[in-house]
Amino acid sequence: QVQLAESGGGSVQAGGSLRLSCAASGSTLTIDAMGWYRQAPGNQRELVASISSRGIINYANFVKGRFTISSDNRENTVYLQMGSLKPEDTAVYYCNAKRWGRLSDVWGQGTQVTVSS
Repeated sequence: QVQLAESGGGSVQAGGSLRLSCAASGSTLTIDAMGWYRQAPGNQRELVASISSRGIINYANFVKGRFTISSDNRENTVYLQMGSLKPEDTAVYYCNAKRWGRLSDVWGQGTQVTVSS
């Protein structure tokens, strides 16, 4: 099993920055990629950014140039540095671990990010 522990959410004014962290534990060798998704009230959950075990990074268009995803493989931790935050970035942010083969995805509990104008 894999467990994900998120931290770093909070409230910030527009234009500000936040950094989210997600630490994986347990059977971390089964993880192929980790990423961040977000879900605002009334909206579907959407991909924000992901990074694979081979270092391939993918960003949603709406965060390109503002957010940076990185990982510390020794600590099995992925980070999301968020800058130039906008009120529309307000959402619950979820850490996700995609695993090899037919193993199911693992989700964190979510952390609230609120950006005020």
